[in-house]
Amino acid sequence: MNKEIALMMQGITKYFGSVAANKNVDLTVYKGEILAILGENGCGKTTLMNMIAGIYYPDEGKIFVDGEEANIRSPKDAFVYRIGMIHQHFKLVDVFSASENIVLGVDDGKKYSIKDVNNRVLEISERYGFHIDPKKKIHEMSVSEKQTVEIIKVLYRGADILILDEPTAVLTPQETARLFDILRRMRDDGKSILIITHKLHEVLSLSDRVAILRKGEHVATVNTAETNESELTEMMVGKKVQLNIQRSMPQNPRVRLSVSDMNAVNEEGVKVLDSISFDAYSGEILGIAGIAGSGQRELLEAIAGLQHLESGKILYQNPKNGEEVNLRDKTPLQIRDLGVRLSFVPEDRLGMGLVGNMNITDNMMLRSYRRGHSMFVDRARPKKLAEDIIHSLAVVTPGLNTPVRRLSGGNVQKVLVGREISTSPTVLMAAYPVRGLDINSSYTIYNLLNKQKENGTAVIFVGEDLDVLLELCDRIMVICAGKITGVVEGRRTTKEELGVLMTRANAAPYENRPAYPLTDDVPQCVESVAEPPVKDFPDAMNRVLMRIKKRGEPQ
Repeated sequence: MNKEIALMMQGITKYFGSVAANKNVDLTVYKGEILAILGENGCGKTTLMNMIAGIYYPDEGKIFVDGEEANIRSPKDAFVYRIGMIHQHFKLVDVFSASENIVLGVDDGKKYSIKDVNNRVLEISERYGFHIDPKKKIHEMSVSEKQTVEIIKVLYRGADILILDEPTAVLTPQETARLFDILRRMRDDGKSILIITHKLHEVLSLSDRVAILRKGEHVATVNTAETNESELTEMMVGKKVQLNIQRSMPQNPRVRLSVSDMNAVNEEGVKVLDSISFDAYSGEILGIAGIAGSGQRELLEAIAGLQHLESGKILYQNPKNGEEVNLRDKTPLQIRDLGVRLSFVPEDRLGMGLVGNMNITDNMMLRSYRRGHSMFVDRARPKKLAEDIIHSLAVVTPGLNTPVRRLSGGNVQKVLVGREISTSPTVLMAAYPVRGLDINSSYTIYNLLNKQKENGTAVIFVGEDLDVLLELCDRIMVICAGKITGVVEGRRTTKEELGVLMTRANAAPYENRPAYPLTDDVPQCVESVAEPPVKDFPDAMNRVLMRIKKRGEPQ
């Protein structure tokens, strides 16, 4: 049985200056299918989708919708052809209700009636399985509810072709599963869905076919049932790639950072951190999980000296002399002057981490220019560092003098992470360091974080992919509404348990200490813990605890 073509692209080419974002791309989308778009950072995925959605216009090539050539010069034109795009960053008015946002900008020639809009929204929700209150204000909604509003907004306008850009980036596993069920219902109803994602396990579980782009060109489209993660990654990169995080056991863990009773409010007077207490140990990766906006950013900014605290302590243990220093309310410069080597990869990479109008070399100098001893700056070492980062992390850039704002989001992230790791910190805090990175670049970053851990660095990793948190982190601290709802062992917990903790408003008692013995408590047992392979960790832990019990030593 032949499938009916919903959308077809022929010879699509798009240039930005002399750089070809897309080159001679042919792509076919069928009615009633979910097509995943895969590719490395800077390969042209988002540019290609933006041309379908009317945000960009192709320099060459044609787009056909339902067999007829389409001239899509704006998002308004795209809706005429029943095409709608759900962006990763929501385009909603916070003080408006769901229905008011959904109908905003709609001109159907009919008299406006909010009651009719509410009824239509409920009708769409019932048809596809959405759970939404049409009268609820956007600022009162969770992330998944806001995403639901965005999807219903394009369905309300009659979209039959939907484009979703990283739709699961900020969702819990339960919310992701619910979204996938809805997308399958929409597919079964005849909708055509294009989804951009870097999570290969989601591609394999959701899509019918996968289109792979490499360096702006379409290299293959394969049936999802006939491929696997290794094959997809090889097609994306052009060579075989090892998708494996080499997690080692913590060696000689000591308390490097001790946070106690941390409280903070934002500019609106809302409490964003509520009695936060935890320890970060050298030689381990402490993961932080939570729904977006739960206080992860404020927590890291407080430690880095960027967020004022109402109360609490942030005690840093100097590894050289054992001196304890309280970092609370100190500026980033004061923290550095105290000898604290603290690196921070912020969530807002261009707003806080890098200067968009400066080139890569100048952004490297932001860390070192104050160390100069004359009125002239030393550009040789920053330039060498920039060259090393471009080479080791495969940063796609026309040259060292290109402003970082002209790079793709993933390549901006590589520059920022590379600069922060290069300082050899004793505490490394990374907020979403692989957000927007392709699978190959992501694993490069994971392995760099593991190397920092093995060098004795205390790594605090804020992530949104729970599979990665489970595979990378030694412990995972879960935050919900500014409170810690649990601290679990990365080797022992599950995604489902993390998902429950991420949505549990009332915090319960939790164990702040890691299960493995600490150097300060039981130094003679550390080597015994490191002997067995990771897969036998629980049994090894039991054996070590039995030895401690027999010796009468503190557990």
